[in-house]
Amino acid sequence: MKREGDAFGQAVYDFYQGEQVIEIIERDDGYIGASRGPAIYFSPMEDWTENQTAVLSLIHDRVLDVGCGPGRVCLFLQNQGHNVVGIDNSPLAIQTAKLRGVQDARLLSITQASRNKLGIFGTIVMFGNNFGLFGNPKRAKWLLRRFYHMTTRNGRILTESRNIHKTDNPQHLAFHERNRQLGRLPGQLRLRVRYKTMIGPWFEYLMVSPEEMAEIVEGTGWHIAQIVPREDGVDYTAVIEKTAP
Repeated sequence: MKREGDAFGQAVYDFYQGEQVIEIIERDDGYIGASRGPAIYFSPMEDWTENQTAVLSLIHDRVLDVGCGPGRVCLFLQNQGHNVVGIDNSPLAIQTAKLRGVQDARLLSITQASRNKLGIFGTIVMFGNNFGLFGNPKRAKWLLRRFYHMTTRNGRILTESRNIHKTDNPQHLAFHERNRQLGRLPGQLRLRVRYKTMIGPWFEYLMVSPEEMAEIVEGTGWHIAQIVPREDGVDYTAVIEKTAP
């Protein structure tokens, strides 16, 4: 991502500098809403959701944090003694992560992650609904196969998504139906971030139910070992492990 289009990163950096920040998310059907804001990207572990804290004990060996933002997960795991690499395609988010003390934060998109560039990991963490960064089912399967070769024999992925079917919002339901008619999953989104005068680039984002996630994971060398729901019944963490040969 070019720095001049890094609306997300600018919002994160300004929040870090003490500004009041309102981040706007625009969907390609014209739907616009305000995000929960950058504060969540800086929250200490004590304030994380229960579905995230419940799986922290499963993290082992070297860790890759995909979509690390300003580094909340990286910093926590560093303090726990883990060797952590954080990647994000936002230049200012990576700059902010480094300013906060993340030791290894790299400007890299999820599609650029590879064994050659990053090495081998025991755990890949994708908190904050970052399963969405897979973008679409086809790309998700491709990246899951790549992640298979980037992880140890007992490697695992801890990822978070949102079951978008659990809504009664008529605008969201109409969007889901539009997607079905286009042959897409209901939760396939095209979004961009707006902040102050900045407008970020459009990007694909994927929200899925646990059942849809299982279908995507099938045949990639992985399987869903556990689903840990949040109390709201919408967000959840999936523990994805390698399938026995």
